[in-house]
Amino acid sequence: MSRLRALVALAGLTIAGALVAIIPSTAASAATCATPWRSSAVYTGGMQVSHNGRNYQAKWWTQNEAPPGTSGVWQDLGACDGSTPPPGGTCDHPNWVAGTWYPAGSIVRYTNGQYYIAEHGNPGYDPTISTWYWDPYSCGSPPTNPDGFVVTEPQFNQMFPGRNSFYTYSGLVAALSAYPAFTKTGSTTVQRQEAAAFLANVHHETGGLVHIVEQNPANYPHYCDPGQPYGCPAGQAAYYGRGPIQLSWNFNYNAAGNALGLPLLTNPWLVENDAAVAWKTAIWYWMTQNGPGWMTAHSAMVNGAGFGETIRSINGAIECNGGNPAQVQSRVSRYQQFVGILGVPAGANLYC
Repeated sequence: MSRLRALVALAGLTIAGALVAIIPSTAASAATCATPWRSSAVYTGGMQVSHNGRNYQAKWWTQNEAPPGTSGVWQDLGACDGSTPPPGGTCDHPNWVAGTWYPAGSIVRYTNGQYYIAEHGNPGYDPTISTWYWDPYSCGSPPTNPDGFVVTEPQFNQMFPGRNSFYTYSGLVAALSAYPAFTKTGSTTVQRQEAAAFLANVHHETGGLVHIVEQNPANYPHYCDPGQPYGCPAGQAAYYGRGPIQLSWNFNYNAAGNALGLPLLTNPWLVENDAAVAWKTAIWYWMTQNGPGWMTAHSAMVNGAGFGETIRSINGAIECNGGNPAQVQSRVSRYQQFVGILGVPAGANLYC
């Protein structure tokens, strides 16, 4: 080798060596965070999660063991940068089809626009009511609602596809001003859970917002308590159930009317003739009345007592503590459907 070629080669090695020395000192960017770990979810070998800024991969089946854990089930994959995309990282997953087989890890887009991931293989179970799916994830920006209510009009229509035209969405929105704390207390999740709980009970009470008034006229004369000092000025049979929560009894019409500034004791028919008034009476009961329960339904949802206590506040021993488990289940199933539409988990304590 000539002296010139030797010097060039030596220079090349020196430069290459310098480059090799520089490259390891450059910090690699952190990986994108996987889907956050959830205590209720079941994980099988190979599934990845993020927890406290780090990614982990399950080595075998596990549930309710937070990474890094103590059993060795979680393999630490290193730090992540905090951004968490929807499962799969994109919005191009297929629409859910009932009766289609979905293996574990499949991601589907439900009719509510939310994305669900299968914890186990399943034959097309409904993601909103099946425990074989994780909670839903929004993909992209959530829809905005110009009305300011946590339930959009399309979601409301999805919840009540066969509703009576009397029960308008605009009437519900107009009623919100009566109690500003309704569905506006706590986190976004809590607000949506309260809306779902309220509407699930409303659905049960009215057959899906079909019935405006109580369906058995033989009961109408029973709702006058003559022992009240104000009596029943609208008539013995005037205080039957009306509206979304079927307001009944003269003392309830009197109390609701006083609270809302409406002449409901003398004109209870307002509840069946004005949609906003009907919704206001339902929200009044929800926000202010313990009923046969131990707290208001609003308090139950915002303070963590759970959906079951809203049932107790509405129907107490008639349904709770084994009184009518089928009716309780009907309310719970509807609540689970509605939180699915709103994209939030159902929470604990669903039964009373």
